[in-house]
Amino acid sequence: MSTFISRSREDTENFAREYAKTLKKGDVLLLDGDMGAGKTVFAKGIAKGLGIKEEVTSPTYAYMNDYDGVLFHYDCYRIESVEQAERLGLGDYFDMGGICLVEWAQNIAALLPERVKRVRIKKVSENEREIEY
Repeated sequence: MSTFISRSREDTENFAREYAKTLKKGDVLLLDGDMGAGKTVFAKGIAKGLGIKEEVTSPTYAYMNDYDGVLFHYDCYRIESVEQAERLGLGDYFDMGGICLVEWAQNIAALLPERVKRVRIKKVSENEREIEY
């Protein structure tokens, strides 16, 4: 894994915008990090890098936001079981040709495809983040 040190929200978003250029249709990217680490900021950068103009928000209560079939942004924090995720149809999107960005992926681990990419964001200080990719 490589590491990038972000010194601000803008650094994180810009890094993610560039990282998005490495993604291909059908990729599943697991985004790990504690609450407040910057996962949504990273997701905003990914979306911009993919050409999405719509404002990206955390899908905490919707479980998954669909950005024109290009990006499926999951927040599985409130998922309590694989069965719940299956009932919500969350596994269906992995085969739809878009890029799936999954926060709190451990809550749907049994549904995830075998091949995934992973980015870890660690809060170092108020503004500094360590991004492993």
